[in-house]
Amino acid sequence: MTTTHSAGAAAGERLKRAREASGVSLADLSARTRLSVHVLETLESGAWERLGPPVFVRGQARGYARALGICVDDEALPSPFTTTQIPTLVSHAHVPRYRYMAEQLARRAVYAVLTVALVVPVWLATRSNHGDSAPPVESLDVAPSQAQVVETPARTPMVASLAPIASAAQSATPLRIEVAGDSWVQLFGSDGSVVEKGLMHAGDARDVQPGEISRLVLGNASSVQVTLHGQPVDLTPYIRANVARFTLSSDGSLAPSAP
Repeated sequence: MTTTHSAGAAAGERLKRAREASGVSLADLSARTRLSVHVLETLESGAWERLGPPVFVRGQARGYARALGICVDDEALPSPFTTTQIPTLVSHAHVPRYRYMAEQLARRAVYAVLTVALVVPVWLATRSNHGDSAPPVESLDVAPSQAQVVETPARTPMVASLAPIASAAQSATPLRIEVAGDSWVQLFGSDGSVVEKGLMHAGDARDVQPGEISRLVLGNASSVQVTLHGQPVDLTPYIRANVARFTLSSDGSLAPSAP
């Protein structure tokens, strides 16, 4: 992505002059906006490229301006960003082929063991019952419909026993992210590494499995809706300067995350 910051210095100087004219110190403004003094100083210096993705910087600059009572329309706070290419949300997660093959073999082995554990006892019980109640030779002349009735009980337990396995696989419900406006999204793995990052557009949605992702950062949080187990999640406790930061545990619970 190519980004220019030609207007950053001018906008930063305007913010600084407005703060000084209002007689507000950086410490007081930090308490109002919940932005660190370092971030405020960087905004005033115009070196906005040090503050991260453009969508975050715009939110911080607008929060600064609102705290001083400055109009935040395009003329009062010109955008210093000209984007020639919008990044796409690309997954960096990679599962080695040997691990994938091992998982597939493990699943097949589990199914095979379960099948043997269910079928063999039923087959032995059926054989035992047939041996104990063997009819005389003259009674072997049985109609085809009666022979089919005898076969049915041996197959029924197999179908019933596999049903819980299928329902358990379908019970996992992901955390779902839906955006009504463009939002910058960063997803971190359990080891702290960036798994995915990029810009989601209005109408986009993303499912996140608890356990795979441990921390999330959602820009333009006012336009983001998060649901968990099909229920909407209130992002208010996790939002600062219109950016939501929170952790996601393996059991699906959320907690605030430090910047």
